[in-house]
Amino acid sequence: MSDSPAPLADPHLVFDAAEGRRDLVILGSTGSIGTQAIDLVLRNPDRFRVTALSAAGGRVALLAEQAHTLRVATVAVAAEDAVPALREALRERYGAGEPLPEILAGPDAATHLAASDCHTVLNGITGSIGLAPTLAALEAGRTLALANKESLIVGGPLVKALAAPGQIIPVDSEHAALFQALAAGTRADVRKLVVTASGGPFRGRTRSDLADVTREQALAHPTWAMGPVITINSATLVNKGLEVIEAHLLYDIPFDRIEVVVHPQSYVHSMVEFTDGSTLAQATPPDMRGPIAIGLGWPLRVPDAAPAFDWTKASSWEFYPLDNEAFPSVGLARHVGTLGGTAPAVFNAANEECVDAFLAGRLPFNGIMDTVTEVVTEHGTPAPGTSLTVADVLDAETWARARSRELSAKATAEARA
Repeated sequence: MSDSPAPLADPHLVFDAAEGRRDLVILGSTGSIGTQAIDLVLRNPDRFRVTALSAAGGRVALLAEQAHTLRVATVAVAAEDAVPALREALRERYGAGEPLPEILAGPDAATHLAASDCHTVLNGITGSIGLAPTLAALEAGRTLALANKESLIVGGPLVKALAAPGQIIPVDSEHAALFQALAAGTRADVRKLVVTASGGPFRGRTRSDLADVTREQALAHPTWAMGPVITINSATLVNKGLEVIEAHLLYDIPFDRIEVVVHPQSYVHSMVEFTDGSTLAQATPPDMRGPIAIGLGWPLRVPDAAPAFDWTKASSWEFYPLDNEAFPSVGLARHVGTLGGTAPAVFNAANEECVDAFLAGRLPFNGIMDTVTEVVTEHGTPAPGTSLTVADVLDAETWARARSRELSAKATAEARA
């Protein structure tokens, strides 16, 4: 491992670890990650100050409330038609004579904020649309607290080309766990990474058992409260496949040394096995405010960021092997991660389209991975030695989305025939 390139996320190398209060930009502020980050900020005003917020534009009342509470200078929405409602919501919350924050709108608004003057950018946007803000934050020299795994997965070489050592701090619970456990040893000491999965709502079911599961059943995650796309990704275990690719890119560990194990309680968020046989596990009750605090505060810890275990009470922690037949998503993710190039972007975009189709009732649950697999197969193997560009990623995603919609429509028509 000593001859490998430096990992993107390294707890021993922290980019601009300045003490004192940190100015933050929160992208995706009205989503699950964003709202929990704001809760953490409000409980720690001596450590953090938010200067700008961005959101998609579907929850303008909440965005206006956040902006007023935090007294931010700028708010941004991706949907330009949401601006009138946002401006009205801001006026309702700000007193007479109080200046309203600057409003930015459009698909590039979050990218503009990501490059603005601050210490840390928290990218909590869902989906590959987070790639441009990720690249902008890195290019501007900001510390990037990365919850938007898709931007790293679809644009891995682009992100790696821009990121300075220690500039990225992962916010996913699994990668924040690996990040902390890796602090206990050197890179040469690491034998493998073990990524834990709750197993989602369908743990223990066979592929045939999953044929008729409903939208409501798939959205009923047993341990985490998340947005619908991530929740469905957890039900198919696509989320875990994406995390395997992310772990490979963040820590520069080969795919054959990254394992997935099912842990229903979601207490152990991931583990690192070292060459001497010891394994370090990072464990907390399931609560994303802990990983968010790592992303915003590292190398300092934020006291009482999240609940701790009550060790006076008995509890059982279980671990099971992954059922690759019922949940082929992890194996397919390893395959596209190994292929590299635009293959991960095709995998991710096809999955996003198929999840939308499932949520809309146009595709059965097993049809999600069946369709993604077909799209990935049709895409083929990227040409060796081809450098990746943002245009390549966008073109591959456009094709994958269109092809996924075609296949989903075909499946729907055949089911009704």
